[in-house]
Amino acid sequence: ISFDKTVHDFGTFSEKNAVQNCTFTFKNTGNAPLVILQAIASCGCTVPSYTEKPIAPGSTGSIRITYNGKGYHPGHFKKIITVNTNAKQRLVRLCIQGIMTEE
Repeated sequence: ISFDKTVHDFGTFSEKNAVQNCTFTFKNTGNAPLVILQAIASCGCTVPSYTEKPIAPGSTGSIRITYNGKGYHPGHFKKIITVNTNAKQRLVRLCIQGIMTEE
């Protein structure tokens, strides 16, 4: 499995726009179907959704991350999403970060 990036920086955004989204795209670089078994975020404010069907060799899939900072303290944040697959490197850690400012 090969990701286009493993870190996404939302930059600075207002608490008024507390919900932010990003997408991590990956490619199956192996020779068998790739399956994302699960994607777990380090915090309930971060929700991953991902391609659930097997990804054929050479094909791509995606993991969409929604961060909802509503109700959390403004400031810098860094959240980790652990992706478990059937690839040789079973675990991949993705990171989102940014700075949420007060209104």
